[in-house]
Amino acid sequence: MGRTCGTAYDWLIVTPVTVRVPAKVNLQLSVGPRRDDGYHDLVTVFHAVSLFDEVTVRPAERTSVRVTGQDAASVPSNRANLAARAARALAASLRRREKSAVQIVIRKRIPVAAGLAGGSADAAAALVACNELWGAGLSQAELREVGAGVGSDVPFALLGGTAVGQGRGERLTAALVTGTYHWVLAFASGGLSTPEVYAACDRLRAARADAVEVAAGVAAGATPAAGTGAGTGPGPVAASPALSTELMAALRSGDPAAVGPLLSNDLQPAALSLRPELRRALAEGRELGALGAVVSGSGPTCAFLAANAGHARELAVGLTSAGVCCGAVRVQGPAGGAAVVAAGGEL
Repeated sequence: MGRTCGTAYDWLIVTPVTVRVPAKVNLQLSVGPRRDDGYHDLVTVFHAVSLFDEVTVRPAERTSVRVTGQDAASVPSNRANLAARAARALAASLRRREKSAVQIVIRKRIPVAAGLAGGSADAAAALVACNELWGAGLSQAELREVGAGVGSDVPFALLGGTAVGQGRGERLTAALVTGTYHWVLAFASGGLSTPEVYAACDRLRAARADAVEVAAGVAAGATPAAGTGAGTGPGPVAASPALSTELMAALRSGDPAAVGPLLSNDLQPAALSLRPELRRALAEGRELGALGAVVSGSGPTCAFLAANAGHARELAVGLTSAGVCCGAVRVQGPAGGAAVVAAGGEL
């Protein structure tokens, strides 16, 4: 490994470390009540797919971030960047007060604000890269603990594969899955803010609860008090989320035709309310024979499950030709989590 010479940084190993990290789709996303801390209880089935970002880190006199590739201009390059936050969090956990500045280069292929956890993926990659660069020797479980403080999806980007997430999604249990699944990811123009989608979900649930309350009152012959209107009660109480045992059995069977109809996302109505054009993309995918069609996470990316690689090619061409997306890629899952792919070379 190369070392600097004749400077105050003689201690530094200057060999850069590059980590590849996957995007995710949610095969199930069940959203429970809003908690006092502002988060929602979740039960979700994460599934890593073969669309990767790469993050390279190297020691530096001060931390900096450079982003290239997909949606690079939309990614913050300051302290707010999740990869930079992850590097600081790891340094803090190691009590590494000095010698922790790094140059971070992010090569993006995962679109930004797309429901694919691209920012969380970059944070996970930074944790793995800095752990390697600094010779910290933390286990993946220890890195996941650090990552949970950076973002709810960071622990899964470290783990990869297919896993059940609970809590905010940070509590993970690896899932037993057989076979390879072929997907088409249809990208929308522009992104969606995750907090805005959750807020829309809460509004839709409140409206439904009010409608049920009014209907019940009418059926009972009650008349709403003057001036109260809808929504004056305590609000909706969402059901506690539960894992779909049918989906888990289908994943164990390795049969895409069994998995497809069981894809679900409680945030999908909210995403569609904010981006109605996504309805057309989902309908087109089903018309083209997709085994399953779902908005991934908070959207706006739509994920379509194909029967095989050939069917995925047909779906991607059909969706693009129909003009219902600004681009489509074929991916496979489950993919591995964040992993070192190179140590050495130039940034």
